[in-house]
Amino acid sequence: MQLAITVLGNKTDGLITEILSAVSACQCTVMELRTSNLTEITSIYGLIDGNWNHIAKLEGLLEGLCQRFQVQISLLRPLENAVEPLNPPEGVPYTMETISMEKKDLLYDITSFLVDRGIFIDEISASVHPAMLFSNPVFSTRFTLLVPPNVRILSLREEFLDFCDSLNIDAILEPIKR
Repeated sequence: MQLAITVLGNKTDGLITEILSAVSACQCTVMELRTSNLTEITSIYGLIDGNWNHIAKLEGLLEGLCQRFQVQISLLRPLENAVEPLNPPEGVPYTMETISMEKKDLLYDITSFLVDRGIFIDEISASVHPAMLFSNPVFSTRFTLLVPPNVRILSLREEFLDFCDSLNIDAILEPIKR
């Protein structure tokens, strides 16, 4: 049985170690874990695996951590008996990075461009930070993509570069080397 957890709250020392301690105490296994600090906010995403009684015990311990650290914790048990298991999409893994001046709706524009062309977006990381030598805010993104076999890479790259030129975005689209 698996349990997806999402934690959101003010940055506090020891929160991640307490969560991992609870997972260990309940004899569960971390399948995937991601943490991020957004200014003064901490976010944690995890996928935990264990048998049903260990997962139930973990849910109880996490409720206690919620009160102690004053954080919001959301729990979700993925469906085990789904009608049909989801097959992962086929395609070539690509990474895409963009950098530009901060503009309203830029992330929406980029994701819409990709989705409209049938590109599967696996991960997005985006941030606004000051430029190194100037005070202007710079917006940068990093995407992990899966380009389906029916999409011509050369055409996609050409369309994407034209799209970026029209919005004054500097970008890189390249295959992930494994």
